[in-house]
Amino acid sequence: MTFAEKILEAAQEGIVLLRNNENTLPLSENETVSIFGRCQFDFYKCGMGSGGSVRSPYSTNLTDNIPMANKELAEIYRNWIKENPFDNGGGGWAMEPYFQKEFYVSAELAKNAAKVSKKAIFVVGRNAGEDKDFTKEKGCWLLTDEERNVIKEICSAFESVIIVFNSCGIIDTAWIDDEEFSGKIKSVLYAWQGGQESGRACANVLCGKSVPCGKLTDTIAKSIDDYPSTKNFATQNESFYMEDIYVGYRYFSTFAKEKILFPFGFGLSYTEFKTEFVSSSVEGKNINVKVRVENIGKKFSGKEIVQLYVQAPQGKLGKPSKVLAAFKKSNLLKPGHSQELELSFNLESIASYDDSGISGFEFSFVLEEGKYFVFMGTDSENAKKIPLGSSDCISLEKTYATEKLCQALAPRKAFSRIKPAQIKPDGNYSIQEENVPLESFSLEQRIKENLPKEIPFTGNKGIKFQDVKKNPELLEKFVAQLNNEELATLVRGEGMMSRKATMGIASVFGGVSESLYNYGIPVAGCADGPSGIRLDTGKEASLMPIGTLLACTWNPPLVQELFEFEGQELKQNQIDTVLGPGINIHRNPLNGRNFEYFSEDPLLTSEMTLAILKGVSKEGPFATIKHFAANSQETQRHEHDSIVSERALREIYLKPFEAAVKRGNAQSIMTSYNQINGHFTASNYDLNSTILRKNWKYTGIVMTDWWARINDCVKGGKGEIELTASMVRARNDIYMIVNNDTAEKDGNNDNIKSSLKNGELTTAELQVCAMDIIKFLAKTLVAERKLRPLNNIPVFAPKAENQNAKNPAQENFRFLCNGETKRIFFAPENGVYNVLGVYSKPTDVDKVSQSVCNVLIDGKPTFAFECRSTEGKETRAVIGQVQLEKGNYEISLEHTKPGIEIKFVALSRDVSVSSGIDYLKSE
Repeated sequence: MTFAEKILEAAQEGIVLLRNNENTLPLSENETVSIFGRCQFDFYKCGMGSGGSVRSPYSTNLTDNIPMANKELAEIYRNWIKENPFDNGGGGWAMEPYFQKEFYVSAELAKNAAKVSKKAIFVVGRNAGEDKDFTKEKGCWLLTDEERNVIKEICSAFESVIIVFNSCGIIDTAWIDDEEFSGKIKSVLYAWQGGQESGRACANVLCGKSVPCGKLTDTIAKSIDDYPSTKNFATQNESFYMEDIYVGYRYFSTFAKEKILFPFGFGLSYTEFKTEFVSSSVEGKNINVKVRVENIGKKFSGKEIVQLYVQAPQGKLGKPSKVLAAFKKSNLLKPGHSQELELSFNLESIASYDDSGISGFEFSFVLEEGKYFVFMGTDSENAKKIPLGSSDCISLEKTYATEKLCQALAPRKAFSRIKPAQIKPDGNYSIQEENVPLESFSLEQRIKENLPKEIPFTGNKGIKFQDVKKNPELLEKFVAQLNNEELATLVRGEGMMSRKATMGIASVFGGVSESLYNYGIPVAGCADGPSGIRLDTGKEASLMPIGTLLACTWNPPLVQELFEFEGQELKQNQIDTVLGPGINIHRNPLNGRNFEYFSEDPLLTSEMTLAILKGVSKEGPFATIKHFAANSQETQRHEHDSIVSERALREIYLKPFEAAVKRGNAQSIMTSYNQINGHFTASNYDLNSTILRKNWKYTGIVMTDWWARINDCVKGGKGEIELTASMVRARNDIYMIVNNDTAEKDGNNDNIKSSLKNGELTTAELQVCAMDIIKFLAKTLVAERKLRPLNNIPVFAPKAENQNAKNPAQENFRFLCNGETKRIFFAPENGVYNVLGVYSKPTDVDKVSQSVCNVLIDGKPTFAFECRSTEGKETRAVIGQVQLEKGNYEISLEHTKPGIEIKFVALSRDVSVSSGIDYLKSE
């Protein structure tokens, strides 16, 4: 099977069928179907931002893959789209609108289409992403007036209407039962965004080539305001997580069952299944359940997902009514065939964290005394109680701690959280509030008590990186050779588009300076992202389905197989770690970055994470899990403070990261932009040291998100990118990023040197981060490859087809000025040349996101101008060197991330950087 075929398989398996009245689907071969909505052709394949910036080799739409589509109607849409092309917002960062302009459907057009088909499909398209949260407005969470009018006309003309949600996440779904649609909406499915196979995957499900078997990883409520986090979402400065551990179905099954439209874990098939409890056994705290799944349908093969939920006693802490404890997906079962599934879990896996001491075990995971019941079913609301061995439950006679820890990451600001009170006749609990426990220890004292011991500086003793790789016991002696300047260089990553690794990727780190290079330290490369490799040279890479869709498969083995292909592609491109998966929790449906993440549930998120880690690493590269942690909104993401209880962090938001470390051998983690309880994650000591390193025994590297802000480890306060010493103190190993070729020169003018001088940072702390980095590099594929030169100079020979062009006479000259994008230039002799130029980026365009303009020589991406913002000021830069033979060459520009204005590009035979800059200044 090829990578593309596996992408198609996964994309199909994650599609969720929510309604199929009167067996409206699948479409039969001998019927015509009329497809409405422009997204039938402009079918979304991925969310926006770094996670979606993959140049895929192709994409598929819906209509071209449905043979029975109404061809006359399709042609009408094609012609209209030619005159109303897809609006990408100009290509700028987060500028693409949430929805696309929709074609007006008149009553006459709908009636004419209904003359040739009884069924109609309408595609609702939505997109959001990095730096772009959904809103509660029309055209975003809600339908536009135009969309509603089109659907109304369709429902008036057709007997059966099918709604396809081609969205990066759930949006308002309650309207499917609005009176104005006259009960004509018979089938509803979420196709999500399936990568390069998005349209074909949806078409195959609609046509019955693939039977739907996905299930929701989020609860779909009747209104966005039914989610308890909505009132504290997308706030400008800080959000109080008042819902605490009651996220998603944990909230609705406990407090608001009546507000559920479609429950967590729900999804239909074209066939029917019978799930029958077979047996269960209890051995200590281990629970094993056997379930028989039978396909009792007559026509279609299909897969079913069995889910186990635990109901814990309310005790003193208070608990959700149900918590997912295990799940398993069946094989593809033919009609009349069955399979026995065995599901198991340890009761301690659903232990609660006591952050107040009310249970008698302060700062510990505990199982409280009382009865624990297990429910089996195919979604969170329809699961039924099953016996456990010879009893109906597990009874604990005494509360006990499963793990004793210390207070860490507790909030400093007072707020209240919800908790179940009394159960009501309708089965819901009433809500009470309690004060959240606040930080009660001295963080400053904790840091001082845990400062590492310095390794005495020795200078160069001839120990090389490869010596450490062969004998890890030499690590301390190797690091002892590095002076403070070299240690500081090592904790700075460079990018984007560095020439020191694969061209076009997000960053490099490791031996980025001559002195580090001379020790044999290789340069490792990082590339976005969760859905495929982002190469800003414009090089193509496979685009996989979004994270939410993958989780909707509830099939970790399939996801692992998919990412084994991704690992191969990473290896082929000599990329050492991919910046993904994103494993944050869907706290609220409006989070624009939910598409990168998996679910509202930490167990399901954990299992998907483990599958990806195993899949990628099979070929040698590593996955960098992100965004650590509580990255729950994109609004004000560079400043926002997530104010959340230690219990909610430990039980919900940190759980997938913990699983990745303890069970998945995670070796690379990226912190998030946001603050947690007053400390930016990049400099959050309790997050990166106390919890990650001490509690979980993590031994890998931690890197910041790109251009992340940092504040004081103890005092908190305003965040600045220059406060790198606090990052090091927190044991966040690498700052991403400084400009290319400036790690040694302290490109961000950070405070490492001054902090070493005034005692706010120790050499020992730098040494610890350096050892983390060296250990990681020794495990990567870059350690196996031949050490490449730092200044990797491309070599070109003139192409015959360019040699008849007019030769410019200058040896030092400008070209591609005044808006030109392509030109022939002449190299007067063999040698090495500087490629340099003057560029700017206006202040009103993409202030905090990267823009990229590639410089191509004879059609090959060779160098790039890249920046976030120059505040409109002209910037002069030597962007690389190239070795040319005498002759003519074509140079061209390609804006892969618009925003940069190029004043001119020039070629200089004087290859010193200083001379190149002097030349630019003279111009």
